[in-house]
Amino acid sequence: MSRIAVFADVQNIYYTTRQAFGRQFNYRALWEQLCNQGEVVSAIAYATHRGDDGQTKFQDALKHIGFTVKLKPYIQRSDGSSKGDWDVGIAVDVMTLAPQVDTVVLLSGDGDFDVLLERINVDPGVRTEVYGVESLTARSLIDSASVYHPIGNALLL
Repeated sequence: MSRIAVFADVQNIYYTTRQAFGRQFNYRALWEQLCNQGEVVSAIAYATHRGDDGQTKFQDALKHIGFTVKLKPYIQRSDGSSKGDWDVGIAVDVMTLAPQVDTVVLLSGDGDFDVLLERINVDPGVRTEVYGVESLTARSLIDSASVYHPIGNALLL
């Protein structure tokens, strides 16, 4: 049975599915799909914390599905920009867990992860899969994955 590790860039998936489809991503449907492919041995969802009740309920739902939720504080800068980026944290966790699994699944369209997946793909025993909104996923990320899954109706609420 294939051992699977899942890494969800929650902000990226939230904003891209909302922009492209006006809908939310269905994490439960993804979980069921992945469980049919093997054993999910680790699933981490990376999000920002704003102290919002709706966000807390969503994070609790992710935990109920089986995700470990990692939170960073949402920072609003005085110039109006904001910060809550998990790229380095995701990369560190992927590098740490990849040697222990057969498949690394990344939910993100962020092209910054292309180098990470290229590095993971050096090990022929580890497969990399990316789920992202096709029109909003970096071409370099799609090309660096062993398999790319465009998010469509089956994975939307």
